[in-house]
Amino acid sequence: MTEGKGNQEKLKLSTASYVDRFEANASRLQNEAGIDTDGRDACGVGLVAAIDGKPSRAVVEAGIEALKALWHRGAVDADGMTGDGAGIMVEIPQEFFRDHVARTGHTASESPIAVGMSFLPRTDLEAQERCRFIVEAEILKFGYSIYGWRQVPIDLSALGEKASATRPEIEQVMIEGPATVDMEKFERDLFVIRKTIENRAREENIRDFYICSLSCRSLIYKGMFLAEQLSAFYPDLLDKRFVSRFALYHQRYSTNTFPTWRLAQPFRMLAHNGEINTLSGNVNWMRSHETRMASEIFGKHVEDIKPVIEPGNSDSASLDNVFELLVRGGRTAPMTKCMMIPDAWSNKTTMSQELRDFFSYCNCVMEPWDGPAAITATDGRWVLGGVDRNGLRPMRYTITIDGLLIMGSEAGMVPVRETEIIEKGRLGPGQMIAVDLREGKLFHDAELKQQLAMSQSYGDWVENMTPIDDVIRPAQAAAAEYSNAELRQRQVAAGYTLEELELLLQPMVENAKEATGSMGDDTPLAVLSDEYRGLHHFFRQSFSQVTNPPIDSLREYRVMSLKTRLGNLGNILDEDESQTKLLQLDSPVLSNAGYAAMRDYLGDTAVVLDCTFRPEKGDNALRRAIYKLQRIAEDAVRGGAAHLILSDRNISVERVAMPMILATAAVHNHLIENALRTYTSLNVRSAECLDTHYFAVLVGVGASTVNAYLAQETIIDRHKRGLFGEM
Repeated sequence: MTEGKGNQEKLKLSTASYVDRFEANASRLQNEAGIDTDGRDACGVGLVAAIDGKPSRAVVEAGIEALKALWHRGAVDADGMTGDGAGIMVEIPQEFFRDHVARTGHTASESPIAVGMSFLPRTDLEAQERCRFIVEAEILKFGYSIYGWRQVPIDLSALGEKASATRPEIEQVMIEGPATVDMEKFERDLFVIRKTIENRAREENIRDFYICSLSCRSLIYKGMFLAEQLSAFYPDLLDKRFVSRFALYHQRYSTNTFPTWRLAQPFRMLAHNGEINTLSGNVNWMRSHETRMASEIFGKHVEDIKPVIEPGNSDSASLDNVFELLVRGGRTAPMTKCMMIPDAWSNKTTMSQELRDFFSYCNCVMEPWDGPAAITATDGRWVLGGVDRNGLRPMRYTITIDGLLIMGSEAGMVPVRETEIIEKGRLGPGQMIAVDLREGKLFHDAELKQQLAMSQSYGDWVENMTPIDDVIRPAQAAAAEYSNAELRQRQVAAGYTLEELELLLQPMVENAKEATGSMGDDTPLAVLSDEYRGLHHFFRQSFSQVTNPPIDSLREYRVMSLKTRLGNLGNILDEDESQTKLLQLDSPVLSNAGYAAMRDYLGDTAVVLDCTFRPEKGDNALRRAIYKLQRIAEDAVRGGAAHLILSDRNISVERVAMPMILATAAVHNHLIENALRTYTSLNVRSAECLDTHYFAVLVGVGASTVNAYLAQETIIDRHKRGLFGEM
């Protein structure tokens, strides 16, 4: 017994010693790299850019070393070498590829060489050859010539077992540029070509095919290796001819999607650290916007670039797809960043009126892609780094004497002596810094945004918006509409319980905020419960699987906006005053008096749809009623209805209310499927809606406004009975 106890003590000491040594070595490596060890449960992102706009080898080397310093931000598989993904984007080194073209027996012209970096199916040789055929066919169809394919040199010893098992065939196709160089048109044509190739491959059900980049400007090297293995796996990056004016890099920490080669970053235009918490809504709205997309720039090819968001994308890849569309459609990278990841503006008293008008215009065109975000991005001319309106992901920057802008998730990624630093700092909420590579000039946040704000007459344009808050907020309070008996009947029909009224509704009235409770939901699933549970309960556990702080739109009003737009939504590729001809509310939540005033204001442009049904019509009564509601909504919009009102007020002894979340989502998605959603607003009157979560779910599934009429009637009743004291 004594000997066994002694062995246990030795084992404890040995284990403790090993842990101490491991932690000491990790700490030493982090300190040597100048790495901030706080908050390492997120992706690492950054950029290096030459402010003078001149390509250099130093930029590429600094980008590679910075990425290696972000090793601690990526997850590692059990094999010790497979990572969630890492990559780098640099400019195409023209001399490097000219030399390769010459070695193949061709003579490269003076035109720029475009390069397509492709992941091809490795085990299916027939599919692999089919991919090459599709790529070549679409390039030739556009009138461009192909120099040939290049097998990208790789070092398999840099891969882990799992990464090696899923490794694609990695090849580059080299394309001759036009004789008369118009880089913008060439780049735009390559974008259309890539989208067409992707659509054809999808139609033929070819799997494991992905084009990392197809551009005359940028080239992407990425994969499922560790950050420090990037240049080991891709020896190309060690070649002295690889020079660039910028390097964007990313180390992935996968949260909501499984790691794959194609989902490693950077993507075609940006690298993103964060989560898009509004992803489902953003994807659905983008599908809606496709209906009215038109552009003189794309012309007849506008249909070829749909779907804008590729199926199976992560949130970051979806963000990149839309970012790329807006840039190729004619906007600059800084403008697109402001439109998709805007600053907090509606309640920012220190913001200039010009800038407020600019962001108000942006809000008319595109729904914000909301969530914690730090991005680096480039459109070929501009290189930028920016953060979301809350500043929930760090972005630090350093400007050096020798003209480098170094930005990233933490300080010290690129070792720089203090004597060589001109400026360093951290971006605040909503801020960005950008370099204009063409002009060789760096722009800080205020200067850049002011330049954007003055680029068009946004102040005149936003005058077209109709703010109807004054109309829908009459001074008098709404009177009670139901008798005591009818109110009780409707409360029972809506599933209200005394517990909900006491623990949810009462504190909201008394304190003007949601009652505080524990996170999670441990009550039985609806299918296992004898009690009715509203559909909104299902969504309580549908959240981003990261530790994002909760947002309170009232107490955090400086960085929050609940502004809602009603009416037809136009072409997101336009940039003119027609996009601002909308109705606007400060919040999607309507009181009973507010709804009545809005209904009078909308007049004949609004159609009310009954969201009740007769349950005696059998087991499929609800299903048939939902289908009927979808058809009626479609007919109404085709008949010119600019506003639809979904209401369950017609409940009676014979008629039961549809779950309003189900009805709203069904109509919203049906209109999307039929390319009609952008022609109307969806306004909901729900008896079941009682708490903030229900409001949020309704807005999330497509509602433009929500009127919880029965909850307000309940408040009026409780007030009459003196349950709110002297209030």
